[in-house]
Amino acid sequence: MKDRYSKINQKKMIILGSVLLFLLVFTISFFLGKFPIASGDFFRAILNKIIPLEQTCSSQVETILFKIRFPRILMAVLIGAGISVAGATYQALFQNPMISQDILGASQGAAFGAAIGLFFSLTYEQVILLSFIFGLLAVGAVLLVSKFLRTDSVLNMVLIGMMVGSLFSSAVSFLKLVGDPTNTLPAITYWLMGSLSSIKIQDIPFVAPLILVGMIPIFLLRWRLNVISLGEEEALTLGVNNRVLRVILIMAATLITASAVSVSGLIGWVGLVVPHFSRMLIGNDYRYSIPVTAIVGGTFLLFVDDFSRLISTSEIPIGILTSFIGAPIFLVLIAKNNRSIRE
Repeated sequence: MKDRYSKINQKKMIILGSVLLFLLVFTISFFLGKFPIASGDFFRAILNKIIPLEQTCSSQVETILFKIRFPRILMAVLIGAGISVAGATYQALFQNPMISQDILGASQGAAFGAAIGLFFSLTYEQVILLSFIFGLLAVGAVLLVSKFLRTDSVLNMVLIGMMVGSLFSSAVSFLKLVGDPTNTLPAITYWLMGSLSSIKIQDIPFVAPLILVGMIPIFLLRWRLNVISLGEEEALTLGVNNRVLRVILIMAATLITASAVSVSGLIGWVGLVVPHFSRMLIGNDYRYSIPVTAIVGGTFLLFVDDFSRLISTSEIPIGILTSFIGAPIFLVLIAKNNRSIRE
């Protein structure tokens, strides 16, 4: 009994430490950028928003903090948390730790939607909307094909997702081939690299609710992910219908992925590496690992975005940095996992 309570307390301490680290990175992010902001100006600007009395800081500082940095910081947190939770959900559903949030083609479909918008020189809002719609359509196509073939096999669904994703990737390559090499091709290429530099405050009312709506059912049903890992027969014995639960969670994870990719472009490795790291921190119990995954994912992407803003005079797309950072970290995690298995 004492060991059980000590483990629970240890998990609570890990969650608390993750939250404190997140709050630290979140606060520091407001001070980072090409335009330096003094701590006094920062706190005066916050105070002005809470108690709108006499103007005690310049309008330039308020514009930078609340119209430029705040939307970007908030979206980095939501996107990082969202795609990490979506990746962890897919790994649990398909019982495969090598799966990420784009396994069913949501990211590739969203990329095709954005490429169409950029190809026809549509507005920023229209590009986001097309990207979101095609991200949902890609996973919808996977589910329809699975139903048409009358297969509930996890492997078959993954293979169908790979096929659909490959088709959308080929379509994006075709648009890049026939597009204007002066304007269209660079725009599509840059979008595919992934970046948060184009985030606007107008994006928050559209994207933030969709990501949160997708995360809510995953958080409410996260204990059932433990049951799914036991196998379909054991889940049915415990009163959990794997088929219904799988569809609900796939729809929720797809909503998160399509929403995130529509404004950020393709950001790789986060949905694959962060769930692994979270499980190493707190264990395989999804009741605890899902919240930690969300916190660590938001903190990680926010940290990488801060780094991308400061590393050079011209901002580096965040998708490049997540690949540079994520790949070596993933190798280290695999090595540690193999070592622990041998021991």
